Amino acid sequence: MFKARRLLFFYVETPLHVGAGRASANVDLPIQRERVTQYPMVQASSLKGALRAEFCQKHGIKDNSPEVEAVFGKAGGTGDNWAGAVSAGDARILLFPVRSLAGVFAWVTSLHALESFRRAADLVGQPISWTLPQGMPDTNTAWVGSKPQVSAQGKVVLEEFSFNAQPKAEVDAIAKWLAEHALPQGAAFQYWRDTLPARLCILHEDAFRDFCLYGTEVQTHIRIDPDKKTVAEGALWTAESLPADSLLYAPLMAMDVRNGKDSKNADAVLKEFDFLQDGHIQLGGDETTGQGWVAVKVYGG
Repeated sequence: MFKARRLLFFYVETPLHVGAGRASANVDLPIQRERVTQYPMVQASSLKGALRAEFCQKHGIKDNSPEVEAVFGKAGGTGDNWAGAVSAGDARILLFPVRSLAGVFAWVTSLHALESFRRAADLVGQPISWTLPQGMPDTNTAWVGSKPQVSAQGKVVLEEFSFNAQPKAEVDAIAKWLAEHALPQGAAFQYWRDTLPARLCILHEDAFRDFCLYGTEVQTHIRIDPDKKTVAEGALWTAESLPADSLLYAPLMAMDVRNGKDSKNADAVLKEFDFLQDGHIQLGGDETTGQGWVAVKVYGG
């Protein structure tokens, strides 16, 4: 059983492509999604690999160094090998940005997404103070805060879909909590923290799923033939990305080091990741074209 636990929040700053490894009907390189809900996600193996790379870079050590193997484990079928002391869960979507007729964009979520987050917080022993409104917004309604920036004349228009704006005090409390605990705390994020309460919308679960399915970025890529200066034959493809300003979360848990050599306990293992607080890491592909930069917020511990 894990002895030390925290939550990691990931604020997407540039489009994030963590590929699913197979083509879909609409795009050549789709992103990873949950099997049942179809929400965007980052699988734990991808996240753990990124954390391992950041750990090596931060400490200036190689991937096969004893310090890395003590925390992340050492592979091998027989002999001198052991399991890692740190465990990362899947990164799941909490807030998804959608184009809005008023206020440029809104952060949308749903009761299902919020309750899934509450369950993850409970898993890592971090209680959540806010409560959700009673009932469920119908398919034509968006629950908003008391001073919505994305509402005009009682309507919230997201992409080409119109919703009736219904203010709820609980939305203000949820937005305030997320601004304080989930978004990075540096001055660069002051504007985003301040405007989160005015942009947050809780939608019907079907509407939230549909925006997560059809509101992602799809970029078209080509490869130029260096001699002809034209598109190389067969070198045209599309890639899907999670849009900037999305917010994800993932549990990060630890046990005592299990290599039989070090006495580092679980709390000390998680403390090794304090450097992530309000920093940045790179997730997914296309690093050299500026994709996949996310700001990290550590909660708990």
